[in-house]
Amino acid sequence: MNNIMELRYQVECQHDVAVVRCSGRMVRGTPLDEFRRGIERLEHLRVLIVDLSDIEQLDAGGLGILLLVRRWARMNCVQMKLVNPNPLVLRLLQATRLTTVFEISSLEEALCILQTPGGRPHYAVA
Repeated sequence: MNNIMELRYQVECQHDVAVVRCSGRMVRGTPLDEFRRGIERLEHLRVLIVDLSDIEQLDAGGLGILLLVRRWARMNCVQMKLVNPNPLVLRLLQATRLTTVFEISSLEEALCILQTPGGRPHYAVA
């Protein structure tokens, strides 16, 4: 397997908001399982933003993990938002009708929604 294409992710937390920047292939396999476990280890979150802009491939395993992370988020009262899916990923989400399940926007929109005029994050409307 080409390690360059493997799923990579970086988590940035500020207060109770985590932004997870993903790149590579979100396909069935060990990296995808590690991604899910990494997300589930996050604590004291109110908002989870998953940036999909650099995802080059997404399969049924990747969609399944996104649904498992969504379930974890709901069970832990964490609002989850998918941001910046590239056209290929967005078409796949639309074809599987998961655009009705996930809140999807640009990263800029997500961050603006989460900010009040005073600069403190607040709940976004799901």
